[in-house]
Amino acid sequence: MVKYVLVIDDEERIQEVVCACLEDIGGWQTAIADSGEAGWQAATASPPDAILLDVSMPDMDGITLYEKLQNEPKTQGILVIFLTAKVLPADMAKFQALGVAGVITKPFNPLTLVEELKQILGW
Repeated sequence: MVKYVLVIDDEERIQEVVCACLEDIGGWQTAIADSGEAGWQAATASPPDAILLDVSMPDMDGITLYEKLQNEPKTQGILVIFLTAKVLPADMAKFQALGVAGVITKPFNPLTLVEELKQILGW
């Protein structure tokens, strides 16, 4: 069965690169949401196998959206990976304490992104 990954990021270039990698290299199906609210709507309408979630977004940040997803029975089982430029040790500890599946830092290597996700998600 083909994996379905929802990419939630407000940067169009990141959306394009991530989706191209996941589709072309991973063979996965992707969907894009360009804001936290759009991500919430997409995740609840058609829950994906995993979500790549930007931490810093203007309307609803990734942490707020992650917590909202965790409080909704329909979405709490979705594996979430933060995609972030925040790489301070305190930030990483905070993300891990939240219980996310993993963290990928920006900039990332497009050629190894699928393998990183497979390792994090156990796919």
